[in-house]
Amino acid sequence: MTLIDHLHLREPYDAILAKVVPRHRSSIWYYMGGLALFLFCLQIVTGVLLLFYYQPTPEAAHQSVEMLIAKAPFGGVIRSLHSWSANALIAVVFLHMFSTFFMKSYRSPRQIVWLTGIVLLLLMLGFCFTGYLLPWDSTAYFATRIGTEIPKAIPFFGDAISGLLRGSKNVTGATLTRLFGLHVAVLPLIAVLVVAAHVTMTALLGSAMPPGTVAKGKTRFIPQYVLGESIVWLIGFALLLIVAVLHPWELGPAYDLTKPTEPPAGVHPEWYFMFLYQSLKYIPEWAAVVFYTLVFIFWTLVPWLDRRAGTNRKSPLFTWCGIAAILGMIALTTLAYISVADEQAKAEKTVESP
Repeated sequence: MTLIDHLHLREPYDAILAKVVPRHRSSIWYYMGGLALFLFCLQIVTGVLLLFYYQPTPEAAHQSVEMLIAKAPFGGVIRSLHSWSANALIAVVFLHMFSTFFMKSYRSPRQIVWLTGIVLLLLMLGFCFTGYLLPWDSTAYFATRIGTEIPKAIPFFGDAISGLLRGSKNVTGATLTRLFGLHVAVLPLIAVLVVAAHVTMTALLGSAMPPGTVAKGKTRFIPQYVLGESIVWLIGFALLLIVAVLHPWELGPAYDLTKPTEPPAGVHPEWYFMFLYQSLKYIPEWAAVVFYTLVFIFWTLVPWLDRRAGTNRKSPLFTWCGIAAILGMIALTTLAYISVADEQAKAEKTVESP
């Protein structure tokens, strides 16, 4: 039965009331989608609060963030909550994607749900990339300069994409303005629409059972499962709040465009881009672009490539592909942090030597 059949056969309201969630040994992973939704909403709320103080210009951006932390009521906590929850959102989205992949929840009639999930992953990464420069500190400046340089390796359109992001040949005030516009206007509008579609289709189609798994019962979505989801949200919020208070998100020194400097030793992107960053040390940029483009196409088309998608049989080959992807990302990320630590150690020795 396709998604269109579900839409014709059941009214959305009745479908949600009648929805049940199967219980089995992998049921815990169902909560990842709801937790991602909660973190996305938290991003919107804290982001709107930060907008009341932030000024998107090279001259005022860093100063406005400093004032937010020092003088705005709970400003430092809200900023830290926004930053930590952004990282938590990426982690949860990755967990949700891989759990969906391993449980084969992309199979019919959920192919479009999988596609919207892929789009949401790209949007969340886009949020993080465009938001990284906004504090306008040195680390963010150089990391953005590296990040906006990579698209140049894309054939035919690379220079245009890099120029579109930067607004000029280099990272300047125009770059800050463009990334700010993407971060607070363009991406949120698209994300809200895609999230609404993703959540609606998930509610209508219900939760998929992993192939070969025996259900231990069912839980009514309303109110039992929603109550459990709410508890997960409260626990997640409490943990984020504790981290935000005890470990405020750091703000580095402001970058001065009138006094250009060299990148500090060990400058690197955030953890979720580290595997890409490390890849560029082993293969040329164009090869990395080709490789990851092919991987992305394969990952997107999995619901149609899995020949056992119309059955209740397992797909060992695809399972091993997922395991290989996870191990590859972990290995490259680990090597990247080791490399960064070595670079910083060498820089410190150079400074200390007479």
